Amino acid sequence: MKFILTILGSNSAVPAFDRFPTAQILQYHDKKYMIDCGEGAQFHFNKYKIKPSGLNNIFISHLHGDHYLGLVGLISTMRLNGRTEDLHIYAPEYLKKVLDIQLKFDDREWSFEYVFHNLDFNESKKIFEDAYLEVFTIPLDHKIDCNGFLFKEKPKQRKIIAKKIKEYNIPFEVIKDLKNGANFELKNGDIIPNTDLTEEPAPPKSYAYCSDTKYNESIVPIIQNADLLYHESTFMHDLKTIAGERFHATSIEAATIAKLANVNKLAIGHFSGRYKNLQPMLEEAKTVFENTELALEGTVFEI
Repeated sequence: MKFILTILGSNSAVPAFDRFPTAQILQYHDKKYMIDCGEGAQFHFNKYKIKPSGLNNIFISHLHGDHYLGLVGLISTMRLNGRTEDLHIYAPEYLKKVLDIQLKFDDREWSFEYVFHNLDFNESKKIFEDAYLEVFTIPLDHKIDCNGFLFKEKPKQRKIIAKKIKEYNIPFEVIKDLKNGANFELKNGDIIPNTDLTEEPAPPKSYAYCSDTKYNESIVPIIQNADLLYHESTFMHDLKTIAGERFHATSIEAATIAKLANVNKLAIGHFSGRYKNLQPMLEEAKTVFENTELALEGTVFEI
């Protein structure tokens, strides 16, 4: 089952050098999950051929405009296109007031509801769950309340060894139990251990999104061993003091968090508009954590 992240926006604060404010789409199973929705997000839906169908959940990290000002336009387009499914928004509580004011003066009939879920910023909590996936908040250290998000696959069932079904004449109705770890009893009473009939499933995968934050080691236990970590890297490390004062991180700091958390891959983004060439930032991060990539518009990460 593919677990794919597409970057729609990579810049901080304002658009610069063909980079747009933060927005991402995570695709898993037959569903899409949006993470932040900066200006230009709709444009990149079209550019990268991402259909809004299957997008029922949007996660907004905080209420600085470069992370949510594309949301009103996106909801308006969904309304114009006759969307009928409810849209669930996980965000700071004040965002609902913003959306209500922005959308109340549109005289078109609503064909769907946007359902709001207020977030807590004091501790990591599970905020979403379906049959395949769980989402947890990651409290961050920014100027205003801000959360990252951890997307985790649920543990998968064991895999049936196909030839064993025929060998032991296993009826269809017990296969579900075998996938869940049960042994199989033959008609003569002999027990066939589950490990002889099934294989270990692939380990669950995870994606950790750490939006705007200063260097903060308290997040390490939450994101430990993530397959992919996105961590903001607004500045290069020579501006460490400025980064701290503005509650942002440097490339070295993002890489250090990745190393401490033992993640598989690091994607850095939320770049300051002062940098046209991002290669030096990437090279700087790689001195601490080699498996680092730039999270630029159009980049696709298969987790």
